[in-house]
Amino acid sequence: MTLQPFPCTQCGLCCRHVHLAEQTRYLDRGDGACRYYDDANKHCLIYETRPDLCRVDQQYRIHYAEQYSWEGFVDANIAVCRLLQNTASVPTRLQLDGDGRLNNE
Repeated sequence: MTLQPFPCTQCGLCCRHVHLAEQTRYLDRGDGACRYYDDANKHCLIYETRPDLCRVDQQYRIHYAEQYSWEGFVDANIAVCRLLQNTASVPTRLQLDGDGRLNNE
């Protein structure tokens, strides 16, 4: 099954808040951010070899495909993205719009 890509804006908020989810706490470097997140360059140091947990499509296939449709899973993840974006100072261009697409403002 081919899944539509997850609409990630690469804002880095999920990587800077790994302490919030039980499944990702082991990645916390002590300040809530992932040990592999590069603050200076705002990217993952191990992106190509990142854990399945950090791959939305893999997480869905492995753990959630029996419970949710892909669209429902994406919607749930977008809701978390928006929550993080609303509590942080994320530039509008990196925020998701009401349809879960990158904001073009």
